[in-house]
Amino acid sequence: MKNNESIKSIPSNRLQFFPVMMFAIVMGLSGLSLVFKKLSEVLYFPSIVGILFTLLSTIIFFLILGNYLYKLLKYKEEVKTEITHPIRINFFAAISISILILSILYRHSLDDLSQIFFIVGAIIHIGLTFYTMKFWINNNLEIQHSNPAWFIPIVGNLIVPIAGKGFIDDSILYFYFSIGIFFWIILFSIILNRIIFHKQFAPKFMPTLFILIAPPAIGFLSYIKLTGELDFFAHILYSLGLFFTILVFTMYKNYINIKFFISWWAFTFPMAAITLATILMYELTAFSFYAILSYALMVITTIVVFLVAKETIAHMRKKEICIME
Repeated sequence: MKNNESIKSIPSNRLQFFPVMMFAIVMGLSGLSLVFKKLSEVLYFPSIVGILFTLLSTIIFFLILGNYLYKLLKYKEEVKTEITHPIRINFFAAISISILILSILYRHSLDDLSQIFFIVGAIIHIGLTFYTMKFWINNNLEIQHSNPAWFIPIVGNLIVPIAGKGFIDDSILYFYFSIGIFFWIILFSIILNRIIFHKQFAPKFMPTLFILIAPPAIGFLSYIKLTGELDFFAHILYSLGLFFTILVFTMYKNYINIKFFISWWAFTFPMAAITLATILMYELTAFSFYAILSYALMVITTIVVFLVAKETIAHMRKKEICIME
């Protein structure tokens, strides 16, 4: 009895449980910022919206980064536990992806800052790619550990050519692109096997199904950035991104009743990715269908981001985030 009372008397420090998944917030907000920025360039959308969201994304990135670095200093063991966790390890790449997206956002406005973000993001991301692959090879993982979040550290390499075109030689960008596109196919096979032949995801991981949209959508953006051609392969990538978007929306019943988790942010960045891909399709084809679809997807993405942000703020106020699971 005394032991139980002593345990209860230990104050809970929420910083100790500040999850690395918080960087998914930056991915979602900065992804929406890219959508507004691209719309202003291609479809006459007010540019001020993209600028404001870029500033918001930057501020939130540094706030989350500051908190996580403080956690690293004060609770090294907690960070070590996360980076050796079979599921949470994948979210560390959200840090480097956030930096790369910031690089894209500041391109053509603050080129020097953009280049710094790119170099830092690209180096960290390839390091996390090798670390994650080594972790998968050296540890006995269970099929239940697999989920679409596995795409983040490996397939996230597809973002590097989008951010790096013009900063470094294309041969290096093709290196990153090759890793991302190859392992998208491999990991998709593993995850599809897990989805079909094994138990369903726990409710908190259901939003990660939206991540299926991101690899072909980002792959399409990356491929066009490298080649500048809307060829057969580019059409395949875009069409697959659109297919997965339609698929996850036909499964809406899987999401409507799930309790809020920070994993809800997995809804956001993939939606931004397919929206950006659709805007680019309009830019390349001038087909009015893509213009209409671009605005429709922008509205959906904006609503999704605002709803998830609203729930995040509400649960933060209730102190239901950054607690022991």
